[in-house]
Amino acid sequence: MTAPASASLARTLAPAYALLLVYACLHPLAGWRDSGLPLFDYLWAPWPKYFIVEDFLFNILGYLPLGFLLAAALPARWHAASRAASATLIAALLSLGLETTQNFLPTRIASNLDLGGNIAGALIGALAGVRWGGAVFAPHGRLQRWRTHTLIGGCTGETGMVLLGLWLLGQFTASNLLFTSGDLRSLLGIPAPLPFSAERFIAFDTALTASSLLAVGLFTRCLTRGPNPLPVLLVLALGVGAKTLATWSFFDPGTPFAWLTPGARHGLVIGLALLLPCLLLSRLAQHALAGTSLLVATALVNLIPENPYLPYERQLAGFSNFLNFHGLTRLVDSLWPFFALAYLSALGLWRGEHLGGNASRHKRRL
Repeated sequence: MTAPASASLARTLAPAYALLLVYACLHPLAGWRDSGLPLFDYLWAPWPKYFIVEDFLFNILGYLPLGFLLAAALPARWHAASRAASATLIAALLSLGLETTQNFLPTRIASNLDLGGNIAGALIGALAGVRWGGAVFAPHGRLQRWRTHTLIGGCTGETGMVLLGLWLLGQFTASNLLFTSGDLRSLLGIPAPLPFSAERFIAFDTALTASSLLAVGLFTRCLTRGPNPLPVLLVLALGVGAKTLATWSFFDPGTPFAWLTPGARHGLVIGLALLLPCLLLSRLAQHALAGTSLLVATALVNLIPENPYLPYERQLAGFSNFLNFHGLTRLVDSLWPFFALAYLSALGLWRGEHLGGNASRHKRRL
């Protein structure tokens, strides 16, 4: 007897989440060198002179979902203690490998305290996964019932859900505006092609927010079943919440809505006014509009002038894990539209062939 088929979602999410952890822990993936120190000396290092509570909590929280997903993905016939121990061990080995690899990065420091926090987070997540993983990922569990009722079937629906999760992760990037993604200019260090002026920036910001909202809204609509607009509105609301939390964390905590610029306000109104009637169109038309909106938004985010008055990237030099997390979200945010476009193209092609095949069979019957 093997793990139930419903655990396939957990088996899909666990390695994907592990890859995100690898990137976050080894960011910026540059400047590799041999320090000349024994690789595992950090394991016996004394308690650090300067202890940052936020970093330690971040290490715990970062590995908690991995422990949960690993425990849920392991065979159900295993004893609960075996699943919890195995999930914790796998996560611990991953953390040990990453911490040891950090010896070769000049911007990173291998730490036994970080390793301990990671293992503690994985253990907490594994215990929770043993206890509640079955209810979440079981064939008739809450997540599976919601997924069957709300999303299109098969790996297509699961891939789309993962892409939406990555989009939400990208919204935690502190160096861009509401709903924006695909900023290759900042990722590659290319200067802004247009000089800043208030009028130009507001116009770009308005068009960028509207096109991004329309793209994400229609992308979500392409994944869902039935005419219910609530999943679309929920994803947009979660995106606003993620951007607000990022603004509060990385900017001034007293101004969590600094992202709500005049252009963002206008763009939200225009984008919603465009999105609502588009939800009534055919699925193939929604595919086309989603892809077009993604292309427009990606072009605009790479053309928009730099705004010197937005207080981006509050000083976080003392919080290394926050900076590593920001590097991860920035990469995800920059690359997301291109994966989304590939996904929409494949999904639209499949649906077009499916509808075309049905039409041909119907004509043959006549």
